[in-house]
Amino acid sequence: MQFALTEEQQMIVDTTRSFVENEIYPHEMSVEKSATLDMDVVRDIQSKAIDAGLYAANIPEQYGGAGLDTLSWLLYEKELGKANYALHWTAVARPSNILCAGTPEQVEKYLLPCVRGEKWDCMAMTEPAAGSDLRGMKATARRQGDDWIINGTKHFISHADIADFTIVYVATGEEETPRGKKKLITSFFVDKGTPGFTVREGYSNVSHRGYTNSILEFDDCRVPQRNMLGELHHGFDVANEWLGATRLQVAATCLGRSERAFQHALQFASEREQFGQKIGKFQGVSFKLADMAMEMKAAELLTLEAGWKVDQGTCNDADMAIAKLKATEVLAFVADEAIQIHGGMGVMEELPLERIWRDARIERIWEGTSEIQRHIISRALLRALGA
Repeated sequence: MQFALTEEQQMIVDTTRSFVENEIYPHEMSVEKSATLDMDVVRDIQSKAIDAGLYAANIPEQYGGAGLDTLSWLLYEKELGKANYALHWTAVARPSNILCAGTPEQVEKYLLPCVRGEKWDCMAMTEPAAGSDLRGMKATARRQGDDWIINGTKHFISHADIADFTIVYVATGEEETPRGKKKLITSFFVDKGTPGFTVREGYSNVSHRGYTNSILEFDDCRVPQRNMLGELHHGFDVANEWLGATRLQVAATCLGRSERAFQHALQFASEREQFGQKIGKFQGVSFKLADMAMEMKAAELLTLEAGWKVDQGTCNDADMAIAKLKATEVLAFVADEAIQIHGGMGVMEELPLERIWRDARIERIWEGTSEIQRHIISRALLRALGA
């Protein structure tokens, strides 16, 4: 493995970092205080991101995206991750890669407008009674002529309030397995405004102010057969093929926030004086910095190795689970220690540390809880021994 960045990768890092610092940081405080996005600001940043070639960087070039390889994409995500999540997710968007799995007609209708910044998408899997256990979902779709009738409720659906359409996962049948009946899942495109499809305001969230979640209700919502994404009963197959790297995206953004918190702590420790010397000279502080640096390096290496493996075609679920688990837990550790080093100022809104600390909490839950990641890792270890 080559540890040094290529010239192109370094350019991606430098360009993204400069963009984040100059175009996103200045708007963070406004979002944090209002917990809302000014869509005029979003559109302005979006336009600049498109001009800079940073928009839809995860989408292949054939569809108008930047076509970054996975490793380069994670370096890009790390820099974006330093900023307020709602701003960088919305204004420097990455349309879901799963849109690339669509038919030519679906690509034209859904993917390309997202790449051009004309539309936003959202993904609807989670339900009030089906979080980690997605097979336990109750939302269904039944065939009626050439259409499908969808019924059910989804919640915790990110940025559905601004999305022009959703990709919803619903049960379309059952099959017998040694462990009992298992639901067969299919995914469908549902356009906002479709009769029977309602988007309701979601819950107040301690993490990521301005980044909304919504409740989606489907009441005899009729969609045509052409809106099916992938094959009947194979919704999870499509998701597994195209969405696997989203856990690495979470890991990468966590690396960015860890680095930002650490730099604040390091700078403060080198400047703040107590008892006649810089506080960084005290072992109680210096050892914190050493532990933070060590844990961040471990998380970064695990994440970038997994990204490299994706590009080599050798990455597995356990690789991504290890990276996601380590990076999210390291972020929580680093954010907490950075605040401790700052003392009282660490929890004041004048610094980004209290935001980073709050935002860190959700990372160990979404895209698979830490417990789910540990299950994936341990299962892989035991299966190798036939257990």
